[in-house]
Amino acid sequence: MTPSHALEQYKGDLLSSTREWTNLHDDELKRRAVRAAGDKDSAELVSLTTAYLAHGGSSGVLTSPRTVEAYQLGTRQFVEYAEQNAVSLLKPGRHMAQGYVNWMLAQGRKPAGVQLKVAAAGCLYRALRWAGATEADPFRDVRVPKDRTPGIIKRPPYTESEIADVLEGADVHIRFLLFVTAHGGLRISEALALEWDDIDEDARRIHVRSGKGRKARMVAMSQSLSEAARAYRVTHGPGGPEFGAGRRATPPQRVFRYGTAPTARYHLERAFKAAGVEFRGFHPGRKYAGTRLLQQIKDFGRVAAHLGHESVDTTRKGYARLAADDLKDDLAGW
Repeated sequence: MTPSHALEQYKGDLLSSTREWTNLHDDELKRRAVRAAGDKDSAELVSLTTAYLAHGGSSGVLTSPRTVEAYQLGTRQFVEYAEQNAVSLLKPGRHMAQGYVNWMLAQGRKPAGVQLKVAAAGCLYRALRWAGATEADPFRDVRVPKDRTPGIIKRPPYTESEIADVLEGADVHIRFLLFVTAHGGLRISEALALEWDDIDEDARRIHVRSGKGRKARMVAMSQSLSEAARAYRVTHGPGGPEFGAGRRATPPQRVFRYGTAPTARYHLERAFKAAGVEFRGFHPGRKYAGTRLLQQIKDFGRVAAHLGHESVDTTRKGYARLAADDLKDDLAGW
C-alpha cells in the first residue's frame, strides 16, 4: 500500500466528521457525493462513509475506533478495486459485487476477512444512498462462502509452555499485560483502557468499564495476575518511584504506558521474539484463558462471561475447546 493510500489515523472526533456532511444542504450533499463517486475520490468516500457510520450506524458516534478504522480501510480497498477494474460506483453492474467477492477469494483471502470487506463496501453504498447519490444496493444479495473451520482451530491459543517461556524473561510491564490478556482474558483495547481505580488486587478483580459493545463487566483475577498487578503498581503506579522527587509529578490515569494497540504489539512482539516464541497477536492469549478455564470448570456460560462474550456460541466456536478425550474419565465406569 502506497503512502497516498495509507489509512488515516482515527482521531476519535466522529461528531465533527458527521457534521461535515450533515450540515450540507440536501442538494449540496448529493452533489458532493455524486462527484466523489464519479471521480472515485477515495478520501471523500471514506469521509462520507465515516459520517454515515457515525450518523446512521447502530452505534452512532459511539462506534468503536477499531470499527471505524476497519470500515475506512475496507472502503479504501473497494474504491481501489473499482478504479482498477473500471467499475462505475453509481451504476454498478449486477455481477459487480459478487465479482469483488470472488476476486478477493481468488487472492487467497479467508471468508471471514472477505465478509468484513463486504460489510465496508455495503456501508459505502448505504452512505451513497443516504446522500441521495444513487439507489444502487449491489451488496444486498452477495454470497460469501462460510468457513466451516472453527476459529480456535485456525488461530489456536498460546500453549502453557509458550506463555511460561515469555514470562520468564519479561519485564514487569510485559508480565502484567500478558497476565491481563492470558489470565484475565481482556481484549487489548480493554486492557489499554484500564485505569488504576479499575484494579483491586485485594478483592482480586478488574472492572472493565467499556468492553465490546460498551458493556461493563467484573473480571476475576488469578493469583498470578493479582501478584503481577501488585508488582506493577509498586513500580509504575501512583506513589511509585517514577513519581517521587525530581520525577514526574502526576501519575497517569491509565495503567499501561502503551497508548495504542500497535505500540503494545511492538513491545510484546519483542518479548516473544526474545523468548523464541512466535507472536500470533493478542487473541491467542484470550483463547488461552478461555480454553484453560473451560477445561477446569467445563461451563461455557461462565467462560463466556469471563471473556465478555454476549453469545456462548462465540466462545464455543472461537475461544475455548475441550480435549478430544475429555469424556474418558466420565465414561470409564460404563
